[in-house]
Amino acid sequence: MPEHSHEPDLDASQAYLPATQLPAWTVEDLPTPPPLGAQGKRRSLGASLRSYGALIGPGVVMCGNQIGGGEWLFGPEITARYGGGLMWIATIAIVVQVFFNIEAGRYALYSGEPVMTGFMRLMPGPTFWIGAIMLLNIGALIPGLSTHGAAVVASMYLGRPPGEADQALVQMLAYIALGAVVLPVLVGGKVYNTLQAVMTVKVLLVLGFCFFMGVFFVSPANWWNVISGFFAFGNVTVVDAEGKEQIVNAFSYRWKNGEWPVIALANIAVLGAFAGYAGGGGLSNASYANYVRDKGWGMGHRVGAIPSAIGGKQVTLSHLGKVFPLTQENLVRWKGWWRYVLRDQLLIWGPGCFAGMALPALLSLEFANYSPLSEGTSGLEWAQAVITADGIRNAPQFSAGVGGVLWVLTLIVGMAVLLPSQMSIVDSFSRRWTDIAWSGSRYVRDRMNPRHVGRLYYGILLSYVVWSYLCAWYFTTHGSPKLMVILIANINNVALAVTAIALVRVNTRLLPPELRPRWYNRLGVLACAVFYLGLSALVFMQKQWPVLKEYFGW
Repeated sequence: MPEHSHEPDLDASQAYLPATQLPAWTVEDLPTPPPLGAQGKRRSLGASLRSYGALIGPGVVMCGNQIGGGEWLFGPEITARYGGGLMWIATIAIVVQVFFNIEAGRYALYSGEPVMTGFMRLMPGPTFWIGAIMLLNIGALIPGLSTHGAAVVASMYLGRPPGEADQALVQMLAYIALGAVVLPVLVGGKVYNTLQAVMTVKVLLVLGFCFFMGVFFVSPANWWNVISGFFAFGNVTVVDAEGKEQIVNAFSYRWKNGEWPVIALANIAVLGAFAGYAGGGGLSNASYANYVRDKGWGMGHRVGAIPSAIGGKQVTLSHLGKVFPLTQENLVRWKGWWRYVLRDQLLIWGPGCFAGMALPALLSLEFANYSPLSEGTSGLEWAQAVITADGIRNAPQFSAGVGGVLWVLTLIVGMAVLLPSQMSIVDSFSRRWTDIAWSGSRYVRDRMNPRHVGRLYYGILLSYVVWSYLCAWYFTTHGSPKLMVILIANINNVALAVTAIALVRVNTRLLPPELRPRWYNRLGVLACAVFYLGLSALVFMQKQWPVLKEYFGW
């Protein structure tokens, strides 16, 4: 099928076209979705593989994007400190994000637009929403994962975890990594094609290695610890009589003692970061709509995609979306495309996120205590990225030779986790603001040809990379890589909550009544907003409110 359709518009009166703050959609028929899976017994092997390959799409890209900070950094840290008792936080985070992603996909299937464009169609208009998105996007301006990835590269070069004396080396490698992660998005025809290829390899490599290590080297007790933790709803941290943190179940405690436990909030910022990185977080979930469009699902097939710098000359992107008339044929096709989104989220993204949280946590529980770095040596905030690898190398069940091989393999997997995730952050930021300017700016709409969207994308990308260099220098000189990641996650919690509320508004006002979300979909997205706003409030009250009271003398 062609990258971009030039079929004439249908009569606009046949479609649902509410008045919005952007120019109206144009109208075309919804494309027919390819069949899902092998149909019948006579299909060739190649045809069957291509049919199943159609399932490899936005969910895999999103899963690859998000096996990063939370799964490799905060998941292991939380489990090393508390066991699997708090994994239920990840369960809630992933479930509510599934609802969010499904609704973002709904809007893209119908209009061929990312949800950010949908926000700009709402009152009070594009100027307001561009400012709001800019504030919510502050977390993306802090490039934390490349610095952690640089610590992994430094470990391979040095043959040991880098110490305080190696800070200059880590900083230099962080700069190199920031430049290197940009290279893949230059090729592939569509930028999306490159992301899909890279993230598919990443997911298979990372989860495959962790599953292999888990099956053969992790004890059944730790398997049960992690898996049961996903269902241990109500577990919280409290401080015992000796001043140490321990896990209790709030509901059991209430039943036994007649009162609720006093929750220990000393590490609430880390727990907030853990929830923020479980699944997606921030504005990254909204990118699901971008990927649905660029994959060519639904009306995304009619709109086009962002082309890569090399091989993308024939790819174009409409400034605004296209919708379809609500004919019987189009509604049947809609159900076919809707199954794509549901399978993508329920069979790929959701399970992939659970596996991405559980498997690294298993390795952390089994091996992290064998690493001296697990004691939190001062000045080694980046060390969390290599603690599991160092613990495997020092584990008593492995000989020096086997431990050395597994050390290297684990570091390679760590690089596969962190650096592609930084690449996806660079792409997501550039893609987000390209789409916002491409649709929301009248100047851009009037002066830029649909063939030239790549110029805008790569201009924003270059500016973002330059900014990232400056930000990486500042945090590695005056802050810490771990602080970078914690800040990103907790800022992202606010962003996800706000965009969840806006998403419900978009899909209940801009979509025709026949295609609007049902009550349980709306409830799921609103639960996402409540969950992340609640976490953000806890972090603020614990970490910022005391500072404000002291500063203002309250």
